[in-house]
Amino acid sequence: MARNVLSPRGQQGWPPSLSRKHVFSEHVTHWMGGPVLSINVGLGGSHGDGIWGALHTAGERTSGIAWYPLYQLGGPQLRVFRTNFFIQLVRPGTAQPEDTVQFRIPMEMTRVDLRNYLEQIYNVPVAAVRTRVQHGSNRRRDHKSVRIKKPDYKVAYVQLAHGQTFTFPDLFPEKDPSPADPLEEEPQLQRQSSDPRCPGIPSWFGL
Repeated sequence: MARNVLSPRGQQGWPPSLSRKHVFSEHVTHWMGGPVLSINVGLGGSHGDGIWGALHTAGERTSGIAWYPLYQLGGPQLRVFRTNFFIQLVRPGTAQPEDTVQFRIPMEMTRVDLRNYLEQIYNVPVAAVRTRVQHGSNRRRDHKSVRIKKPDYKVAYVQLAHGQTFTFPDLFPEKDPSPADPLEEEPQLQRQSSDPRCPGIPSWFGL
C-alpha cells in the first residue's frame, strides 16, 4: 500500500524516488474498506513555499470534505451525492428584478461553482452570477466589553435564463382574526358580571 504523502508534516512522508521538482501523480490507498483516489505532490521547501503552502492551507480549510471510494467493475453504483457546499435562498432586502434570485453561499464557493450547482443538480438555467462579500457585524460585545465579530459570508445574485422569473414565497402569511367562539366568551362574561350574592363588592375582590 502506497504512503499518502499529502500530510501537513512536511517532507517526512515523501518517498525517496520523488525529486524536488513539482511532480503530480495519482495513487490508490485503502480507506473505508475500499480504494480512494488521492494526489501525491512532490515539492521541496517548507509549508509556506509555492504549491505546497497553498495545498497545506487548502487542506486545513477542506478537512471536512466527503470522500467516496472509487467505482470498480462489478461493485455497487454510488447513488448518493453529497455536496461540500450549502447554499441558502434568502429574501432580498431591497427590491430585485423578477429574474434575479439572491443566495447566501460559503466564502469558498465561486461563481462557477454556484452555476454548476444550480444547473447540474437542480436543472435551473442560469444566465449570469454576481457575488459580493458581506462582512460580519462586530457591534456585539461580551461580558468583558470585547467585540464579537460575526463570520463573513458571500452573497450571490443569480440571473435566471430563458425569461424565467422567481417570487419569494410568503412563508408566514398574516391571518385575519377569526370571530370568537360564543362558548369561549361565556365564561369570560360570567367573570365580568357582578355576583348577586355580594352586591357592591367588585369582582376582583373575591376569589
